[in-house]
Amino acid sequence: MRRLVQRKKESGRYARRHERKSERVFMPVTKGDTVRVMRGEDAGKEGKILRVFTKTGRVTIEGINIVKRHRKARRAEEQSQIMEMPAPVHHSNVMLLDPKSGAPTRIRRRSDEEGDARARRRAKERIAVKSGDAIPRNR
Repeated sequence: MRRLVQRKKESGRYARRHERKSERVFMPVTKGDTVRVMRGEDAGKEGKILRVFTKTGRVTIEGINIVKRHRKARRAEEQSQIMEMPAPVHHSNVMLLDPKSGAPTRIRRRSDEEGDARARRRAKERIAVKSGDAIPRNR
């Protein structure tokens, strides 16, 4: 009798699909940055980034894209309610604010002069294109 051997299909659209799903999107903004929304319903509004979703490329901003969620009571003493909370928006629809002028700006990266001694590599800092000032990390 011949033994059945299952083989994984390595080519085509199913190849390495788990690797594709786990890829992370590079985002120029981080948690704690102040950004302005450039597109969508809340265009022109500013807020602080609360959470960054690196797999989907989305960010949650304080007071932006407010949606209503219906929460059911889980215990007898709780009460059902309609909660308002911010929903994530795509990172391409927001721009970081320049620390000097407060206007939206693009970001460049530059290696820091002193570098990071522990990691034995040069630390990268973010530079605002409009003013040329360094943007501090707000984690």
